[in-house]
Amino acid sequence: MTTHRFSRRTMLRGLGVSMALPWLESRPVWGDVPAGKAGSSEAPVRLAVLFAGNGFHSKEWWAKGAGKGMELGQVLAPLNDFREKMLFVQGLYNEQALKGNIHSSQTGNLLSGSPLASGGEIRSGTSVDQWLAATYGRSTKVPSLVLGCEKSNPSVHKNYSMLYSSHISWTSPTTPTPLELYPALAFDRLFKDEVRQGDKSVLDAVLADANDLRRQVSTTDQVKLDEYLESVRDVERRIEGAGKRGELQGWRPTLDKPNIPRPPEGIPQDIADHMRLMCDILVLGFQTDTTRITTLKLNNDHSSLRFPNLGVDYMIHHLLSHSDTADWLKVNQFFVGQLAYIARKLDAIQEGERTALDNSMLMFCSSMMNGGHDATQLPVVVLGGAGGKIQTGRVLDYRKESSRQMCRLYLSMMEKMDVRLDRFGDATEPLREI
Repeated sequence: MTTHRFSRRTMLRGLGVSMALPWLESRPVWGDVPAGKAGSSEAPVRLAVLFAGNGFHSKEWWAKGAGKGMELGQVLAPLNDFREKMLFVQGLYNEQALKGNIHSSQTGNLLSGSPLASGGEIRSGTSVDQWLAATYGRSTKVPSLVLGCEKSNPSVHKNYSMLYSSHISWTSPTTPTPLELYPALAFDRLFKDEVRQGDKSVLDAVLADANDLRRQVSTTDQVKLDEYLESVRDVERRIEGAGKRGELQGWRPTLDKPNIPRPPEGIPQDIADHMRLMCDILVLGFQTDTTRITTLKLNNDHSSLRFPNLGVDYMIHHLLSHSDTADWLKVNQFFVGQLAYIARKLDAIQEGERTALDNSMLMFCSSMMNGGHDATQLPVVVLGGAGGKIQTGRVLDYRKESSRQMCRLYLSMMEKMDVRLDRFGDATEPLREI
């Protein structure tokens, strides 16, 4: 095709369903101007924040060197293939998080740097993802996708609400953004016009429209379209299977046959299945430009998850974090493996001269360095080049800097997405090295 006949918001449509399309060389997805001309369509920059609670192995979170020669501690071993597309950032912190020195007081302001109210009161600050959703996210169907793999804890611990430990995304200082724990409903947000429980296949609804489009695009794009549709079908099948197996990981009947009704519309019983489904939904959201901003909270700080899939089922995540055992390292690598999985899938999606990973920023973090509640510096890894705006393959060390606010990193990230603020949280200038 030599001309672009499709509008920016062309979608596959069916009854109650609208599916955005991935980048196709024979038609623009993000603009209507032919490639090579001023204003031609380019992929947008996306931001994903992945959170793992309770920190990491105190001796194995490190990196040194640059590019292919970068050496990684054992926690980061799953990222070995992405050293050239990675920033290892050390030394940043949130000053306000040092006041309570407990999990909730260190997590509730992770993405805002704001002071937290104590005494059971709920007051934090609007998080960076929601600042972006209110501006940058307006051009997509879903301004931001907020996903989680562990239920919120509404209790109070040592004078701070545990809601702080359960939420990294905040729509306003008093409103944590609701977590979507159910893969089926997160999937519906991307593709269905109304989010509701139901078993109607998205692909079945748009099949006729997809077949019509297939006849109008290049042979190369036909292959891309088929691969994309199959990936959507695969997620649908796995969601359906997860719903049949049971409820949230960690829920286990004490009887051979439960004496209560089985929870409906299930979240996967296996935490590995749950996390992997959420990772796939994150990728689909970016691939179709249905959303450009996603947070994925893999667990709570002060988490109660167990990991029978790893053979580590004798202790909950929080208690395990207080030791530097081989099992703790195994759990750490399992979490980092989710980031590697997302990065590998995005890096396989070609968007013109770059990949979807090259056009994204994936930030992986926790609210403390290790299980000893050390928040004097935070563990941070960023994958992806933000559309060519970030020089990757580097280790950045701010431990000796006088201004090492975590919010400086957020100002830098917002700049990559064309959102510029004079101040965010406790920072007034971005990190110029990023």
